[in-house]
Amino acid sequence: MNCAKTGESPFLVRVLGWYAITGCTVFAISILIADFVVPDHNWIADTISDLGAGKYEFIVDIGIYAFSASLVSIALLASHVHLGDQRWSIGVVGFAMLGLIVFLVGARNEYGDADHDGVVIHIYLVYAIGLLMTALPLLMANGAGRVSQKYRRFLFGVSIVWTLSAPVFFFLPDGIDGIYERYLGLIAMCAVCVLAMMFIRQAGRPHRDVP
Repeated sequence: MNCAKTGESPFLVRVLGWYAITGCTVFAISILIADFVVPDHNWIADTISDLGAGKYEFIVDIGIYAFSASLVSIALLASHVHLGDQRWSIGVVGFAMLGLIVFLVGARNEYGDADHDGVVIHIYLVYAIGLLMTALPLLMANGAGRVSQKYRRFLFGVSIVWTLSAPVFFFLPDGIDGIYERYLGLIAMCAVCVLAMMFIRQAGRPHRDVP
């Protein structure tokens, strides 16, 4: 499949791809800054959500919104450079939904701080993120294999690691759940960055067909 024949724009692919990586970087930097700025914060015990409440919530909120846009960028890339069948298409919609859900996590400011005004949906958003992060790599894996089997194996690996790791978070003691949540965030950001690099490296190149 040749980019010139399908109407793909290498420039658009590179712009969206580099933004997806930049958004992940901004998210990581915002967490690091907040770790130092927020008073009495313990980055091992306190979660990222704890940084998103209070006087300095805007620091992490900026990162959350940037990461949300990174997820939407991946959805746009996957739609523009369509590499698969119906599963790939479902993955496109899934990444767009994941971006919206992450945005809502930042916008709703519900972080277990005893805020009961209106309908509290934070925990349901967290569940949705967990389920999508399990399903999306599987949905995109075969399509990514058209570029290289290493991407297919990577996405399967991400899904397996996430599936095994994410449920553990809900059973951890409060003293270490902060660092474990950062570990889960790193898995998600790695998945986004690898997909972005896949699109960037393939911009303007043909994609091979695989069984």
